[in-house]
Amino acid sequence: MVLLCASHENILLLHTLRTKACLDMGNQTQVSEFILLGLSAQPQQQQVLFSLSFSLYLIGSLGNLLTFLAIISDPHLHSPMYFFLSNLSLLDICFTSTTIPKMLANHLFGCTNISFPACLAQMYCFIAFGAADSILLSTMAYDRYLAICRPLHYMTIMNTFRGTLLVAIPWISANFVSMVHTILMTHLSFCSNRIPHFFCDLNALIKLSCSNTQINGMLVLLLGSWVVLIPFVCIVASYTPIAMAVWRVPSAQRKWKAFSTCGSHFCVVILFYRTIIGVYFNPASTHSAQRDMVATVMYTVVTPMLNPFIYSLRNQDLKVALRKLLSGSHLAKSL
Repeated sequence: MVLLCASHENILLLHTLRTKACLDMGNQTQVSEFILLGLSAQPQQQQVLFSLSFSLYLIGSLGNLLTFLAIISDPHLHSPMYFFLSNLSLLDICFTSTTIPKMLANHLFGCTNISFPACLAQMYCFIAFGAADSILLSTMAYDRYLAICRPLHYMTIMNTFRGTLLVAIPWISANFVSMVHTILMTHLSFCSNRIPHFFCDLNALIKLSCSNTQINGMLVLLLGSWVVLIPFVCIVASYTPIAMAVWRVPSAQRKWKAFSTCGSHFCVVILFYRTIIGVYFNPASTHSAQRDMVATVMYTVVTPMLNPFIYSLRNQDLKVALRKLLSGSHLAKSL
């Protein structure tokens, strides 16, 4: 009789534990919205970061928009190099607009919530535009390599079809990578809905999950290598012979001008890739939320803001196109 009572108590206990586990699992999967904790919890720091982010976003968006409009409005700039540059400007506008306006609105209105579908949409766009930006930078480096190191064959190699293909590949590849990550994210359960970031970052969401994220982590490295590491290697491979060709230029003045232009391009590229590699490819043990956010601000806000100044204002043809676009304005006279 005692054994029967003990068995009955064990069965009841097991049933209670299973019921609790099922309820806990239900709570994990029923995340309808997330809370974005932002760049800082300190009010004074938030005000400074808001002003800085707003200024950089406004300058970068305006610069990229003017560059894009100047290129498409001037028939003299309808060449492969400017075609790539116009796409880079468009990508930079989309890339920064995916995260920064939401962050600014959160600060202004004090609403830090974001629904689960909206969070996935933001993550999808961030990965897609960022990956396309990365691949396009390698395409532009290859274009400069052909123009400087193989000028006689440039127009033959970089025809309209190849130029269009080299722009289509980044867009298609980036959307494929983003779609894979987004689909996998929909199958994860979450223990918390508080994201220690200012947007729905892939790594931050993976860390919040209670599910097995081994596949997610593996694909971050695998697909990330495809859209980050391989383009970076291609850029280095393209700029090395460019630097050697410039070094052989007899005129010291022309050599310095070429080095300053190529050097500024390469510095922005290094800043972009170094921060991305630091966030997504370093061991998890070396990560801190604050350091990751600082690195993310560098490649989501600072680099897109610098691109129009580095690639555009050093180019005489583009400066002429900008003057035509802004003819009659004080800004045009300052250019």
